[in-house]
Amino acid sequence: MSWHQGRLAAFDLETTGVDPETDRIVTAAVSLVGGGEPTQAWDWLVDPGVEIPAGATAVHGITTEQARADGVATAEAVEEITALLADQIRRGIPVIAFNARFDLTVLDREARRHGVRPLVDRVGGYDSLLVVDPHVIDKQYDRFRKGKRTLGAVCEHYRVPLDDAHAANADALAAARVAWRLGQVSAELRELELRALHGHQVAWAAEQAASFEEYLRSNGRLERIERAWPIVPQPAAPAPAIERVAA
Repeated sequence: MSWHQGRLAAFDLETTGVDPETDRIVTAAVSLVGGGEPTQAWDWLVDPGVEIPAGATAVHGITTEQARADGVATAEAVEEITALLADQIRRGIPVIAFNARFDLTVLDREARRHGVRPLVDRVGGYDSLLVVDPHVIDKQYDRFRKGKRTLGAVCEHYRVPLDDAHAANADALAAARVAWRLGQVSAELRELELRALHGHQVAWAAEQAASFEEYLRSNGRLERIERAWPIVPQPAAPAPAIERVAA
């Protein structure tokens, strides 16, 4: 049986912003779907411990006041989410996340920020992760298609319904449906073993980042585009300053 016909762990976050190093989780969802079994779904409203910017609220609809009143503590949510995803990976069930580099890096940084054991440590290291990212795969298999590559645009292209965009549970399920559709339309893709598919995506994501960086440089922009996938390793702590004492 192809990987896309088995059990899939759909995952999505909505956050306070777009910087995975500093922004915080506001809502999260995990849905176990497929494989001929009933869907199991979990979702979290999180008090991020910081103000939710108006721009972020405009995207996902959650205000600071709502999160403070009804949200659970970040450490509690991150522990539950991380433990759930780690359990699926250890069972050989892939995490499905659209633009996984962002969501999984945010989860990693929140874990480290709140003293929760990170996902990468629970599964035995980066080489033991098992992730399917429809964003990376779509860009690889249909690289010359013009237009946006947002979740909404990709869902439209593959005729996947997305009725409540930017709600974590809706986005997670849509990502899983796109992954399933990709497996259906590509014989080459569906014949890949999951571990091999994960490894291919590591390479594809790096190539896509390098290509985009080259494009930016050709237009006079010098930004560096992150190549690591699906979790960006935590930046090394700066070396302590050496106090120089005059002789």
